[in-house]
Amino acid sequence: MVDNAKLIEVAKEVISREDVRLLIGYRPGTYGFRARPAFVESADQAEELIFSPACVSNLSSYLTLEEKTPLPRGAEPDLRKVAVMVKGCDSRALIQQLVEKAYDREHILVLGIPCRGVVDMAKVESRFPSVLSGEISMEGDNLILSFDGEKETIPKEELLADKCKRCRYPTPLICDILLDDEVERFADDDYSDIAAMEGKSVEDKWAFWEEQFSRCIRCYSCRNVCPMCYCEDCVLDRLKPVWMRRSVDISENTAYHISRAYHLAGRCIQCGECERVCPVDIPLMLLNRKFYRDVEELYDYEPGIKVEEKPLLSTFSVDDKEDFIL
Repeated sequence: MVDNAKLIEVAKEVISREDVRLLIGYRPGTYGFRARPAFVESADQAEELIFSPACVSNLSSYLTLEEKTPLPRGAEPDLRKVAVMVKGCDSRALIQQLVEKAYDREHILVLGIPCRGVVDMAKVESRFPSVLSGEISMEGDNLILSFDGEKETIPKEELLADKCKRCRYPTPLICDILLDDEVERFADDDYSDIAAMEGKSVEDKWAFWEEQFSRCIRCYSCRNVCPMCYCEDCVLDRLKPVWMRRSVDISENTAYHISRAYHLAGRCIQCGECERVCPVDIPLMLLNRKFYRDVEELYDYEPGIKVEEKPLLSTFSVDDKEDFIL
């Protein structure tokens, strides 16, 4: 994993630059083994930065969330860069945001973190439910969990996030400063979960999703955390016209999740944040991965791979499959 002393040293150098106004990274959380986002504005604040298998969140979401407050008369906007730490999967969100022209490349400075996997915090906390403060590190194929003056070694496969077990791009695909040696591709994706779902009957599929969507409380956490859901005016919030009601029932919940999945087709970069933050554990990545695989097979297109790539729906090839057209 990334050497923390080197991380802090680089972060201090970056935040001290005249053309950088903010660095977004990770720092220890306030409970259990968790880490949380850190917004560093000075070299002193960089001392708290870390990177560990507990750094699960995708920080690229914050690049599109900054509010543009009204400026005093005669004042100039602060156009200095925002630096951000990204893992391999996170970097794909940056690329896709750049593809969609959410911001300009010269406005960000990317600190790349070659990643050997992060934990599924739900798995960690179910195994260690009473730990109030602890740290997680990685040594080879093992995770070292330190808490209450003790250390426990666990094979990383047991606590690794599912997305990491099929990660194709562990090294960031875009960066200005690489904080560690590149990590070779260590996994692949056979879409076995999607094949298993497709093998079910229509009735069984509907029964499955009816049960899942009936538990949705419409908290919109999945939308709010998604790095590709950054529209200031979401069509699902509009009142004129009303595309869907605010009622929490199976009909409206289904419409919401299906609409969101379609809006992410050819855009989802499989960071899994939507599923991670869902308070009722709806397997949202089953929907997103179904569209991801279909887009890859039908159009030979993967989002978040090349900055110079065009968005899927603005491209056309004479070799595109047309057997689905009536």
